Amino acid sequence: MSVEDKAAYRRVLLKVSGEALMGQAPFGISAEVLEYVAGELMAARELGVELGLVLGGGNIFRGVGQAAQGMDRVQADHMGMLATVINSLALQDALERRGAPTRVMTAISMPQVAEPFIRRRAMRHLEKGRLVIFAAGTGSPYFSTDTAAALRAQEIGAQALLKATKVDGIYDSDPVTNPQAKKLAHLTYDEVLARHLKVMDATAISLAGDNRLPVIVFDLMRPGNIARVLRGETVGSSVEG
Repeated sequence: MSVEDKAAYRRVLLKVSGEALMGQAPFGISAEVLEYVAGELMAARELGVELGLVLGGGNIFRGVGQAAQGMDRVQADHMGMLATVINSLALQDALERRGAPTRVMTAISMPQVAEPFIRRRAMRHLEKGRLVIFAAGTGSPYFSTDTAAALRAQEIGAQALLKATKVDGIYDSDPVTNPQAKKLAHLTYDEVLARHLKVMDATAISLAGDNRLPVIVFDLMRPGNIARVLRGETVGSSVEG
């Protein structure tokens, strides 16, 4: 491994939003995006970093989304958790077709579909070089997949929480609706909470802050970005301190 290919981390947790998997479609999983993400993960895996992943489910169903209006919140959140399992199985298939050993572990018991989340087993998978996808959120309603990502990152001893999104970092307002939005390269956990920035939900940021877990937000759709972050290059925006 050359100097420029040396990883800055031993183990990380990567969060990918469900919406990112839609591509340009209004709903569902884009086969092209799925293959792209699998290819990016394969390239990142060459660095030797142990990779855990959490996928959102917003491309299929969100417990707080418009489709859930009028539904019991607990019921809707359980549907959202199942949506993350669908995404996780799809990504597992794309990765394994490329030769990457992958395990899906779920917070809700469904042994015919995936392994139950057991912390020590997950860490053993990572140590053996397997990609581990943590599905079904935390297994409890009222908690987002951002919070699940922060929780799993702590449980497996990840050195950083990476959030791959459709934008290239954190902005002071929504860059999609406000062309004057200003990108913020470095923030503290308290600044994110005080300014109500929509990086991750408050519970996830608080959990990361309490445990001094660095959070890096970057553009998923720029080829090579995952590997750049893993090499320690300055990409996107960071939250720490």
